[in-house]
Amino acid sequence: MTYTWTAPDITERHVAVIGGGVLGRRLGMMWASAGNKVVLYERIPEVAAAAIAYIEENIDVQVNVVKGKRGAVRAASSLEDAVKDAWMVIEAVPERLEIKIPLFGDLDKITQPDCILATNSSSYKSREMIELVERKYRVCNTHYFMPPTMNAVEIMTCGQTDPAVIQHLIKATKFVGFTPIYVKVESTGFIFNRIWAAMKRESLLVIQEGVATPDDIDTLFVSNFSANTGICQLMDRVGLDTVYDIEKHYVEEKRLSGTTLDWLKANYLDKGNLGDKTGKGLLSK
Repeated sequence: MTYTWTAPDITERHVAVIGGGVLGRRLGMMWASAGNKVVLYERIPEVAAAAIAYIEENIDVQVNVVKGKRGAVRAASSLEDAVKDAWMVIEAVPERLEIKIPLFGDLDKITQPDCILATNSSSYKSREMIELVERKYRVCNTHYFMPPTMNAVEIMTCGQTDPAVIQHLIKATKFVGFTPIYVKVESTGFIFNRIWAAMKRESLLVIQEGVATPDDIDTLFVSNFSANTGICQLMDRVGLDTVYDIEKHYVEEKRLSGTTLDWLKANYLDKGNLGDKTGKGLLSK
C-alpha cells in the first residue's frame, strides 16, 4: 500500500525537539518565537532544565527579531510524550550514528505517518540514519546554525524524501524567520559545512604548528571579513567535542589526515576543555 503524504496542520500541532544541548535549545527557542508550540525532550533532567531556562531567558529577544509572537514551550517526560501528535520532530542529539539510527527507528514507530522526521546533523546525511525506518518518505536533513543570528537552514533529502515534504519545509521555515537553502544533491557537510570544515581544519593546524594563537586567527578573520565572530570562538561555542565528532566523520569518509584530530583530543578533549560549556577551550581560559 502506497502512502500519499499531505502537509500536516502546523497551527494545531507542535514541533518536537529531541536533545536539549546547545543546538536543541536554540531550535526550540526559534520555533517557539513564531508562535509555535514546542515540546523538548532531553533524557538528562539537568540538561532539560537548562534548555528550558535558556529558551525562557532568550525567547522575547528572538520574538522581536522575527516580529513573531511567543509560543508555548514545555519539557517532555518521555520520548513518546514529546512526539505524540507532533507535525515535525527535529533530532538534535550527539553526532554519533549509534545514537541516531535506533532513535529514528523508534520515531518511525511512535509518530503519526504525516509527521516529518528531521535531523539537525551537521555532517551526516539522513540516509545514513534510516536503516530501521519503514516510512522513509518523511525523513530529511534540516541543518540549523549557531548562534541565533545565523538564520539559515539547509534542507536536504534522505534520497527517498517526498518532494512535497521539502517544499513544505521551505515554506514553514521561512515563515518562522529562517532562510531556507535547498541542498540540491546529497552532500556530507551540506553546503556551508563543507567549506567551514576546511577553515576549521586549517585553523587547528595553524595552532598545532605554533604559527599563531587562536586569538591571532580570530583577529585576522574578524578584521578581514568584517565578521562578528571568529573561527575559534565559534568552535568554542559549538563545543570542541562536537567539533571533534564532526571532523572525525569527514576524516573517515574523505580519507583525510587525522593529525589535527589527534592533537585536539590530546590537548583539549582528554583534559575536559570543551569550550564555552566547560569554561575552557581554544579561547576560553
